[in-house]
Amino acid sequence: MTVDELLNLPPLSQTSDNHWQVDGLAIPKDWAQGRTAYGGISAGMVFSAIQQQVEDGRVLRSLTTNFVGPLALETPFSIEVRLLRQGKSVSQYVAEAKQDGKVCVFVQACFGVARKSGIKVENNERHEMPIPKKGKFIPQIPKVTPKFLRHFDLSIDKGGLPFTRKKGSEYHGFMRFKQPPEKITDAHIVSMIDSWPPTVLQMMKLPAPASTVSWNIEFIHPHNPVLPTDWFAYQASTRQAADGYGHTEATIWDKHNEVIAISRQTVAIFD
Repeated sequence: MTVDELLNLPPLSQTSDNHWQVDGLAIPKDWAQGRTAYGGISAGMVFSAIQQQVEDGRVLRSLTTNFVGPLALETPFSIEVRLLRQGKSVSQYVAEAKQDGKVCVFVQACFGVARKSGIKVENNERHEMPIPKKGKFIPQIPKVTPKFLRHFDLSIDKGGLPFTRKKGSEYHGFMRFKQPPEKITDAHIVSMIDSWPPTVLQMMKLPAPASTVSWNIEFIHPHNPVLPTDWFAYQASTRQAADGYGHTEATIWDKHNEVIAISRQTVAIFD
């Protein structure tokens, strides 16, 4: 099942104005990340449900996702969206993905209209990485490489493969969908950003589980036009790691070398 088939929510049956039921195969096994669905696709699907409730002209400003529990693959689940408040400029929503009566994914989204303002600070942050010609990252190793990675091209410029006992904890590189979607939307960007492994995995000597606990993305608008085949640049660093948790920050650029998003994650490490 392609990313468009999941994000366009064809398996979803809208049972009310704010409730959907995902039946059938739901999220298939080729989108697996360990024992759960790949976090990027589950967050992207929940966001897609939220976006259907948003008025025209309000764009995504920030998205916060908490991965509360595993979302089982090929198993029905539901999504429920709730509007917290809609003001003249900003709308706030929350949504939950539930399976067997338990919350698996919790999302809060903030949308806002553009307003006239005398305050303007340009984001001039750039990267110096050359755009790759093809993917260059993790080989498909049975029981080690997450299955969902077959849907992405990742090209590493700085950093090491997971579980290779590197001293550094940074990742620099590029990402894109291996099978280009019809177009790139905010939901696609959400689904793609999480494809990179946690920065600290490269510091481990042996394979061990790690999972995102909370994830915040701040979107910078307006976006320049991009093509579905474009590479997006990615640079992530570890701010701090201790007591089985790591805190990372990442910046994402489009093909024009313009920042489009800032990502922050709290990762649980079970080494």
